[in-house]
Amino acid sequence: MTSTAQRQELQAKIWRIANDVRGSVDGWDFKQFVLGTLFYRFISENFSRHFDAEEGIVYASMTDDVITTAIKDDAIKTKGYFIYPSQLFVNVAKTANTNPNLNTDLKKIFDAIESSANGYPSEPDIKGLFADFDTTSTRLGNSVTDKNKRLAAVLKGVEELDFGNFEDNQIDLFGDAYEFLISNYAANAGKSGGEFFTPQHVSKLIAQLAMHKQTKVNKIYDPACGSGSLLLQAKKHFDNHIIEEGFYGQEVNHTTYNLARMNMFLHNINYDKFNIALGNTLIDPHYGDEKPFDAIVSNPPYSIKWIGDDDPTLINDDRFAPAGMLAPKSKADFAFVLHALSYLSSKGRAAIVCFPGIFYRSGAEQKIRKYLVDNNFVETVIALAPNLFFGTSIAVNILVLSKHKTENKTQFIDATGEDFFKKVTNNNMLEDKHIEKIMEMFDNKQNVEHEAVIIDNNKIAENDYNLSVSSYVEAKDNREQVDIKLLNSEISKTVEKINALRTSIDAIISQIEN
Repeated sequence: MTSTAQRQELQAKIWRIANDVRGSVDGWDFKQFVLGTLFYRFISENFSRHFDAEEGIVYASMTDDVITTAIKDDAIKTKGYFIYPSQLFVNVAKTANTNPNLNTDLKKIFDAIESSANGYPSEPDIKGLFADFDTTSTRLGNSVTDKNKRLAAVLKGVEELDFGNFEDNQIDLFGDAYEFLISNYAANAGKSGGEFFTPQHVSKLIAQLAMHKQTKVNKIYDPACGSGSLLLQAKKHFDNHIIEEGFYGQEVNHTTYNLARMNMFLHNINYDKFNIALGNTLIDPHYGDEKPFDAIVSNPPYSIKWIGDDDPTLINDDRFAPAGMLAPKSKADFAFVLHALSYLSSKGRAAIVCFPGIFYRSGAEQKIRKYLVDNNFVETVIALAPNLFFGTSIAVNILVLSKHKTENKTQFIDATGEDFFKKVTNNNMLEDKHIEKIMEMFDNKQNVEHEAVIIDNNKIAENDYNLSVSSYVEAKDNREQVDIKLLNSEISKTVEKINALRTSIDAIISQIEN
């Protein structure tokens, strides 16, 4: 079986399990149990593999009492956490259908895995990982028996999934399965799900824009990381190079923050290579001591409210002070943009998904655009096709920021045409050929009729610092071309025929009357 066929079969099975087991529970509410179980199996097998390789034994068959303090200490320093043999997924799943204490046993195991990192450098990366996998939740059933029955069904279902040989492909398949589940839950949950997940095809484009022609980056950062999909696409795109100091992100939603950390582990990024923080990026930013970053990727929430000038100290914040203006309280979009710019290194790029309105509205947003253009920070604005994201049909833009431009010009790319996306059911998607076409235009910075244009920043200033792609890239006229002279000639001939016909009819009527 090919890897593609194996992946498709695995995805079909895991989605069927997710739907069959949840019963009457809403899919969005039930996602934590399926995703959490998949994660539990992954870290169990990943941990067992570490011991099997190091000690030349089958760790799952060992008894807990042979584990010494030294063995445990060494494992936590390496993997970031510890799991006793009896706590492994494979051993818990064996008796899942007959264990009357399954829900409480799982809670104890999850608590033990998290607490195993206490006092170690990995503690902040492990703490609370299973917080949303509530084995006592009424969503699983009203009685302990009902809860155990549903938990056992999820465990047995995930146990049956064939991830192949761990050494060959299991990490990729685990990660792909996890992202497949997240994307399907997001697609079926409308706005509540889509807001934290950037589809892989869009993430791929954003990652390539941020890291274009960089042979290595110090670290990569997403200030509104959601489930971590953008950071992980950067890892996939940059596997042959070096992200030297790891992956950084911040997320305000606690459940999504946990998903992001799980996602890092599932893609085999060890605890010492990622830093995901919980909190509001705009008013409680983390990683100020870690900046600057060579690559920044982000799909921040569109036009959300924030405190803005209600907090008079923010105008003196290093992130916003250079612009001399705060984003409007009702629209925080440019607050995220200025935050990213502040964290960007002199050699790097930031690629940010933006709501189109911020590029032409007046007031504070216009003044912030003036700051960005006058200081030559805007490299490219790309208009994408509509319906690329879950939960919204908006045709969004990608803003590419750079601090190392050599020309005082800005590029505009119109990627809304039919040559830039594929229609798939209710959504559109970017195929590799579409991404390659956009990247080629981004790279060569040449004018392409109806698709790309380079504009001098002075002209943008004269146009009130409007950064809308449609203001500079002339749309292709798809209306049918009409030859007026030919049309008039044909009309004249038609009129002559009508007049001749009328004359003939009049003659016939005259004969009848006589």
